[in-house]
This record gives sequence, C-alpha cells and structure tokens, in this order.
Amino acid sequence: MIDVAAYIGPYPFRQLPHPDPEVLVRVLAREGLSGAWVGYLPSAWHRDPAPGNAALFSALAPHRDVLRPAPVVRPDWPQWERTLRELAEQGAAAVRAYPMHWGLGAHDARLRELALACGALGLPLVLTVRFEDLRQRHPLDVAGDLTAAHVRALARAGDGVRLVVTGAGRELLEESHWGLTPEEQRRVHWDFAWIWGPPEDHFAHLLRTVGAERFVYGTHWPLRLTQNPRANLDLLPSELAPPALADAAALSTVGKMPT
Repeated sequence: MIDVAAYIGPYPFRQLPHPDPEVLVRVLAREGLSGAWVGYLPSAWHRDPAPGNAALFSALAPHRDVLRPAPVVRPDWPQWERTLRELAEQGAAAVRAYPMHWGLGAHDARLRELALACGALGLPLVLTVRFEDLRQRHPLDVAGDLTAAHVRALARAGDGVRLVVTGAGRELLEESHWGLTPEEQRRVHWDFAWIWGPPEDHFAHLLRTVGAERFVYGTHWPLRLTQNPRANLDLLPSELAPPALADAAALSTVGKMPT
C-alpha cells in the first residue's frame, strides 16, 4: 500500500518532529507501507513553487525506491505547462495543487487546464482539503478548506482526469460524490485519514455507500499520527475488514504512456 499524503519539510506555523525523508522511510516500514507520494510542505505557501520542487527532488534522491515526489504546479504561474512536462520527465508520481491558497475559484479555467494536462501525462492531481482543523489553525493561515465545488468542477473536466482528494471528512466527500455522475465519481479517489471511525462510524458508512474502491491510503505525516488510518481500518466491523482499497500505484501511469 502507498501513502498518498506524506510530506517532508518544515511547517510555517508550528514545530514538527523530524519532517525528514530518512525518518519517513522508517515510518513507512514500521507501518507496513511500500512507499509514499511525498510533497514539500512549505510549497503550499510559496508564491513560486520551483525552489520547493527542487528541494523536494534533491531530498528524495537517495530514497527514490520508496519515496516518490509529488511536486506543486501552479496553473496561474508563467510557463506552468513546460514545468509540468519537466516534472513528469523527472519521475513525479503525482502533482499537488492548492487552489484555496492561491485564490483560485472552483470554476477557474486554469485549474481545469491543469487537471486535463495532468491527465494527458498520466499524473493524478492531488488536492488537499486542509492541513489542520480550523480550530487549530494559526491566525496567519487564512486559506479556507477546499470546497466540494472545486472537486466536482475538476471531476467534470474530462475523461482523463484523475483526482486524489486528501483530508476530506464525510460531509465534503458526500457533497462531492453524490453530485457527480457514476463516470465522474470514478475519476475521484479519497484518503480516509480525516474520516471518523467509531463511535460515529463514518468510515464504515462510506465504505458501504461510496465503495472501498474509491479510497486510497494516506497518513498526512508528519502533521498527523500515522496510526490514525491504520486504526480506522482495524476498527471496521468484521463484514467490512479488510476492505479492497484502490491501488494508488495504478493511478499514476506516468512513464507508461507515450511521450
């Protein structure tokens, strides 16, 4: 199983323990995970993502058999199309976008173009609903949570689009999923690190209604404990465990498509 929501690098608003690739490799081994799509955490707050992407690729170079880069592409930045192509050629497993931090609305044509361009290259587009709960967020961290309208608009962009939405709760997931056609629903995968287990049992409910094939594994390390998603799985009712989650490795076809 691959962790689709891991990071390295410092967090601007509080101290994180050991946000280093060497530690992440050991954490993945401890959790029995085969690898991770890794983002560079500070990049969400950088105007120009290029330096952060360079730092990400450099830091992961000794660990590329386990840690695959998931860099940032801003579709409102000059020459982003060339940047995207170069990142794919360098072996990116996925691309991250932070529309709420960039002030891009749900129906911004530039976001749609990014989703389509990623799909043409066989790269999933990773969207992050939140890094921390609103009640814990620093006053200077003013970006709101990703909206269901963003998810629905990008899922409707085209057949080749593949979205991975991390950090969603049940409410946003259902608002997004049930507003899409069955074909559009198949373009979206979700991690479940922020979905409640017992006693609310939101995760069990979603497995029954949405389907286990719509979910991938994500830890949100080092912002959250890696044991959270594992506990969600371990606490499922017996008739649902172990669920047949989607294979995140199959979502990224970069390197398998003609250039």
